[in-house]
Order: sequence, then C-alpha cells, then structure tokens
Amino acid sequence: MAFLFRLLSRLPLPLLHNLGALFGWLHWLASPVYRRHMRENMALAGVGDAWSGAIAEAGKTIFELPKLWARPHAEVVGRVARVTGWDHVEEAVARGRGIVFLTPHLGCFEITAQYIATAMPLTVLYRRSKHAWLAPIMEAGRGASLKLAPADLSGVRRLMKALRQGEAVGMLPDQIPRNGEGVWAPFFGRPAYTMTLAARLAENATPLSGDLAARAARINHELEALIRQWPEQYLWGYNRYKRPRGVPAPA
Repeated sequence: MAFLFRLLSRLPLPLLHNLGALFGWLHWLASPVYRRHMRENMALAGVGDAWSGAIAEAGKTIFELPKLWARPHAEVVGRVARVTGWDHVEEAVARGRGIVFLTPHLGCFEITAQYIATAMPLTVLYRRSKHAWLAPIMEAGRGASLKLAPADLSGVRRLMKALRQGEAVGMLPDQIPRNGEGVWAPFFGRPAYTMTLAARLAENATPLSGDLAARAARINHELEALIRQWPEQYLWGYNRYKRPRGVPAPA
C-alpha cells in the first residue's frame, strides 16, 4: 500500500482529481451509512442542491493526500494560487501575538497548515494513523514543515507554550472531541458536540466574549458562513452530530 501511495503521488494532479471523483461516487454507491449522513447533513444545512458536487469533491480530497504527504514540501506549497486576508496574520505577528488557526474539513485543508508553516512556526495536534503503513508517510509529510504535538494533555501544553512564545497553532474545530472535552453547540441548526479547546486557547491570543458554550457556538457560526460559500467542498459524510460515548444527550 505504501508503494501504491507513493506511486499515486507522481501522477498529474488533474488525473488524481478524476480518479478521486470516481472513487467518491463508488463510495457513495457502496455505503448506505455514508449516503445517509451526507444527505441528512446537507439537507439540514439547506445546501442539498450541491450533493453531486460534494460526492466528487470528497473523493478528490482523499486522492490529493499522496501529493500532500509524499511530495517535497516546496512542490506542495507551490500549488497555492492565491491567499486572501494574510494582512491580518502579518498584523498579529507584528504585535507579537500568538495565533490560533481554525480550519474546518473544507477543501484541501491539509495544504493550509503547510502553507502557513512557510511563514511562521506552526504547531498542530496529531493523532497517529490506525494504518501502520500510512503512519510514517503521514508523519513525514506533515513533520517536514509542522511541529507535531500528540493529541493528549502533553500536546495541549505544547500548544499553549507555542502561543505564549508568539507562535501559531492550528486545529480542526469541527472534529468531534472526546467526552469532557466539548459542549453541545448549534451547527447548522442542530446540536453538535463541539470542542472547547479552540475557545480556551484563544484566551492566550485574542479572548472571545462569553462562556465556553457561547464561544463554541460563535466558532460554529463562523464555520457555517465559510462552508456556505463552498458547500461542495465540505466533508458532509463526516458524522458531525455523533454523540461520543458517555456524553449526555443535549437538553
């Protein structure tokens, strides 16, 4: 499998996108659970018309990974065509403030962290892949430019230390946290167990108003606005509304 993964990394990106779109449709047809999650999530968000594009784009996201993890870092970030809003980042850096980057499962989110790391130190939480063959490839691809911190208490301490030093940290705010590490907050009108780590870390950078629940809800609201701009690019098949084991149901 590792050989095939590296072989795919040498194919032209347009060809990988075509293969990915085909894979996305095959996955859609083969998995009733995946179809149900995608249909329900998109309907709740009011973007059901974008379902066909979302199926293909989900597959493309997977087939972009060989390029992201198995090709030289300079080649990867060289594919970034345009960046908007970078002046806000430069302003924060000039003030010596730490930065919390929140990137949802939208588009080629993996390349975002790699690009940011070309301009400043970036620490991200990392959970080792369950696939033994993929773990070293993933670690090498991400570790070439990022500071990897384990997804546990020691990793959180590293994130806090990075922020105190005026560096940047990054995370996926729409990833379901474990029991005790989140609160129920609305996401496209439905309660979703939402991590509080992002809101807590922001206290070391630019504090948000309100309690943790209010801050988590505000983050979700901002994510919704971003996702609505490019609904086909979001991973709607992800079971975002899953209730982790031991977490009481929302009131």
